[in-house]
Amino acid sequence: MKKLVLIRHAKAEKDTSKGDLNRPLKYTGILDARFMAERMKELSFLPELLLTSPSLRTKTTAEIFSDSLSLPDAVITETIYEAGVSDLLEVVNNLPDKYNFIGLIGHNPGIAQLIDYLTSELKEVHTSTIAVIEFEVDSWNEITQDSGKLIYYSSPKE
Repeated sequence: MKKLVLIRHAKAEKDTSKGDLNRPLKYTGILDARFMAERMKELSFLPELLLTSPSLRTKTTAEIFSDSLSLPDAVITETIYEAGVSDLLEVVNNLPDKYNFIGLIGHNPGIAQLIDYLTSELKEVHTSTIAVIEFEVDSWNEITQDSGKLIYYSSPKE
């Protein structure tokens, strides 16, 4: 069995004078990310590995989750930035099978679309939302459309 947690980055500043890749988190985003990471910890949703987009807002979100959950630093994965379903599915299908629970921190609309694609559950994915999906497979490359079951979904707004 494989388990994937999809995490949308925390709330970021809208100022794009430094470019989209360099948008920092807002203070409220930092608080929300800490809150959601603690929620995951309380529920014992502890991934073995985190992957993150190269944007500042996703890397900072990943640092917060890594620190709170006592995980190694997240692996920066270029493909996650501005990725659609097919790109994100390719990332998932190429995950190392030695890990059974992996977290992926990315952006909308890709994260919301991937949740729908994998589980047929259409969700509104706010910043700092987490979605835990289970798959009855032995290898990440077996994951495809409607192959997952959404076992947990939460955002700071809930």
